[in-house]
Amino acid sequence: MTQRLMTLSLAGGLALALTACSTGPSSSVMSVAVIGPTLQVGATGQFRATATLSDGTTQDVTSASTWTSSATSVATVTAAGVVTALTPGATTITATYQGTAGKDPIQVIG
Repeated sequence: MTQRLMTLSLAGGLALALTACSTGPSSSVMSVAVIGPTLQVGATGQFRATATLSDGTTQDVTSASTWTSSATSVATVTAAGVVTALTPGATTITATYQGTAGKDPIQVIG
């Protein structure tokens, strides 16, 4: 009997703890906006990614995004969103957050 009461007590406590930790349904990512400075050859600039969520709020997701450059001969981008301009030309800087991508087409000035 004592073991059964302990089992029921543990199960009830676990259910209560799980309920207390639950935050309800989370918001999903609707879009990602990417913005950064105009860059001249040799310059670097921090690009930012902002996610718009399904509940209407926005969130800075710069550090949580995956960053890419469509033309790495023109500009490279680090995992933190820092872009280095290498040669004059056009490229697109993309930030992907939770499967949603945002793009900022840029023109590197010579």
